[in-house]
Amino acid sequence: MPLSANNPDRKSWLHVDKNSDFPIQNIPFGVFLTRDDIITIGTRIGDTAIDLGALHQLGYFKGIPLTEDIFLQDTLNDFIADGRKTWRLVRNRIAEIFDSENTTLKNNKKHKEIVLFRLDEIEMQLPVHIGDYTDFYSSKEHATNVGTMFRDPDNALLPNWLHIPVGYHGRSSSIIPSGIPVYRPQGQTLPADAKEPVFGPSKLVDFELEMAFITTDANDLGEPIPIEEAEEYIFGLVLFNDWSARDIQKWEYVPLGPFLAKNFASSISPWIVTLDALEPYRVEGPKTIKPQLDYLQYKGKKSFDINLEVSIQPQGAKETVVSKSNFKYMYWNMAQQLTHHTVNGCPVNSGDMMGSGTISGPTPDSYGSMLELSWRGEKPLKMKDGTERKFINDHDTVIMRGFCEKDGTRIGFGEVSTKLLPVFNPKK
Repeated sequence: MPLSANNPDRKSWLHVDKNSDFPIQNIPFGVFLTRDDIITIGTRIGDTAIDLGALHQLGYFKGIPLTEDIFLQDTLNDFIADGRKTWRLVRNRIAEIFDSENTTLKNNKKHKEIVLFRLDEIEMQLPVHIGDYTDFYSSKEHATNVGTMFRDPDNALLPNWLHIPVGYHGRSSSIIPSGIPVYRPQGQTLPADAKEPVFGPSKLVDFELEMAFITTDANDLGEPIPIEEAEEYIFGLVLFNDWSARDIQKWEYVPLGPFLAKNFASSISPWIVTLDALEPYRVEGPKTIKPQLDYLQYKGKKSFDINLEVSIQPQGAKETVVSKSNFKYMYWNMAQQLTHHTVNGCPVNSGDMMGSGTISGPTPDSYGSMLELSWRGEKPLKMKDGTERKFINDHDTVIMRGFCEKDGTRIGFGEVSTKLLPVFNPKK
């Protein structure tokens, strides 16, 4: 099926700023609360949110096999479960409806009043019900940096790292959309030179620059997904800040891995950008260092050229950009991650989320965490207001942005912005 929605020459009759992340070629999907307190599934072009539930009820998706309530739900799970053919039909139709040459909706004032919203008239929600969440550890530069800090620099990568996409299952209940603040976590830590642990607030709260992909219903229990089919089951991507408490993690992670240090909060951008929209931005991935087993070998370009940026904004001050990285640095790509995840027969469902792992590039300014950027706090970063950061302070806001750009067309993700609050203090 042709991806007519991706036509770079298409223009919309809706206003779109030149540097917008959301031109008519993007057409992401999300869930929002309208000015009438109705939750609906929608999309976005420029700074206009579009109510797909209302659009469907008004007959604009005629000819596409959709249930009547497919866009009247509070999550995208059922729509995602309909599969890639449906996603493409819907994206293509939306592109047609809002094409500058199409006057059907453009000239219908009554319908526009029902369908279109300014961004200040809506409140974005978590776009999917995330049943399961897996986080990978797939950036060679990040794994090397961490291994260098805490182990032997000459053996920074553990023996399995170059053979499998290393991952762990996280906690989906604490995944939140952009704009929701998080509290500084508490837990056990082992202070330097101490023999016994203490309990208290984490002193080393960190961000992790990641992206995450959302899956559709893919396989039955016991059925692996072959690598050549993996992308058929990936709906799209979001920006992902996988918060981390480094001091808690250092004490707790042996022998079973991350626990309280990782499950207190993870933040995602609210608009899911489809894999179809990212199709023009495919690139070759990093060259493999060791031969990979047959089931992980793939053909074609499986990486994407997505520019990533992280800023820290102290309370009452301007933000400071602390990292510029790129999704293309990932050593293990999404197809390999999903294939490895299911090679043992693990079933994947609609709305499941899989994090890339921290994305670090080859240079110090492209590292994807404060652990690396400040090198365990040995090299503090200076903010625009003159203060310094080794890790994230209370009342700091961490902002992540991401976009692709090629031949004059830009496809972006907006941002995921999260403020860190002090330790939770119940009202008495």
